[in-house]
Amino acid sequence: MSTFILTFIRHGETQYNRDKLLQGQGVDMPLSETGVQQGEAVGKYLRDVKFSKVFVSNLQRAVQTAELILKNNTHCSGMEMVSEPLLRERGFGVAEGRHKEDLKNMANAAGQSCRDYTPPGGETLDQVKLRFKNFLQVLFKEMLDMSGSSGQETPSLALSAEDAAMASCDFQGASAHVLVVSHGAYIRVAIRHLVEDLKCSLPAGAKTSQLFSPCPNTGISRFVITLSRTESGPVLSAARCLFTNRKDHLEKLQEPE
Repeated sequence: MSTFILTFIRHGETQYNRDKLLQGQGVDMPLSETGVQQGEAVGKYLRDVKFSKVFVSNLQRAVQTAELILKNNTHCSGMEMVSEPLLRERGFGVAEGRHKEDLKNMANAAGQSCRDYTPPGGETLDQVKLRFKNFLQVLFKEMLDMSGSSGQETPSLALSAEDAAMASCDFQGASAHVLVVSHGAYIRVAIRHLVEDLKCSLPAGAKTSQLFSPCPNTGISRFVITLSRTESGPVLSAARCLFTNRKDHLEKLQEPE
């Protein structure tokens, strides 16, 4: 058995985000000035969290955000990130670079909801989910390899008081903490898969409308994952959602000057 923490963070704001334009995979924008401030803010918010591994989408808005998080971290400054194409944003095909209202209009014309609609040349939600499932296979194998070939867990993580409070002390027994920096549509699909398909347990009183709501720029979502080792490879034993779309670190940025 091996238990680890999985934290998702969406990248900081880009000018396309501000202008409500679709980026997908074909538009590779850097962070805006606000996006850099958001990256700094989430990095300071998580400064005492000791990450064991950092995976990041290879699009520059995600890479920049991950760099800012690590730069502000007291344990992980200079840590090497793993660039992972499986974490790229959903491809929106011909809608990339266009206003989000255009996507809604295209969906309406096709008689579909915007969430379920796939623009020509874009990825379906099932294709995005398959990419996430493939990423989980890679991640689960690496987590079991890290826990030791004997199957014994490495010592539990030492937690800061702030970090333990954030997780309601549910870090207990975890031997690793994985950071994943990705994108809004991708993270939404990932959370749905963890909750609906993998039957992840939810926080008390949690509403699915909040769990599945759009993730804000640099929003934080966190899960506890327990794996078992079998002859055919790692198997998920349990998954627990601690929270999704947390944005406490952005409060000061939103205050009027």
